Amino acid sequence: MYVYLYDNFLRQKKYDSTIKAIETRLTDFGVAGKIIRLQNFTDPKATIEDEIKKGVSGIIIVGNDATFGYVLSRAATCEALFGFLPVGGNNQIAEVLGIPVGVEACEVLSRRRKVKLDIGWFNNRYFVSKLHIPPSKIVVEYDEKFKVSAKDKVELVVCNLQPFEWKGKGKNHTIHPQDGKLEAFLRPVAGRGIFKTKYEEPSIFPFQEMIVSSKKPFVVSADGKESKETKIKIKLAKKRIEMVVGRERKF
Repeated sequence: MYVYLYDNFLRQKKYDSTIKAIETRLTDFGVAGKIIRLQNFTDPKATIEDEIKKGVSGIIIVGNDATFGYVLSRAATCEALFGFLPVGGNNQIAEVLGIPVGVEACEVLSRRRKVKLDIGWFNNRYFVSKLHIPPSKIVVEYDEKFKVSAKDKVELVVCNLQPFEWKGKGKNHTIHPQDGKLEAFLRPVAGRGIFKTKYEEPSIFPFQEMIVSSKKPFVVSADGKESKETKIKIKLAKKRIEMVVGRERKF
């Protein structure tokens, strides 16, 4: 039996028809199951571990990128098969996984095409999609070999599943990292325009372990959870997540 974790935003009336269509299709495929609605106080890890004890065969996340990151960053160590039914906007991860948004995702789930996915780790927290440090005066040292710093502020994005997008040289560039390493994007600040910050072209490098430090606290956002730090260690976790993916996945 599958357990479906519904994001709280799906209670909005505009999603009623989509949810009903998804539930009907899941029944047609014979993969319907128990529904649990996530609340602000829900502990995904405790909820999933409790369901695993009851013998469930899979945990299915229903929502968007934020839902995906919220659940898996907290439940990354749970021994379960995970699936994803993307609904609504903000669904870059679904494209990487080869899962269509909406009702068509049910067919991907029914086929149970499984892969192991890498997990990022920093300061005793996991992240699955990406980690972001807004422009800050930081020093970056990775794989105990290379050290990078800048005179002015620099933005750092570490990607795992969620791609990093930026515009440069008149083209849109999208990187989909899934190669047994984390992918880092370092963008020095080039100046400040009227409406937004201007950046230099990013430097891109894969790594397995990185230390980011600063004399002043900097903001770290990982899978939607923010904190202020003066030093963090980022690395690829030993644990991997088993996930149902589509044939059109990007890795």
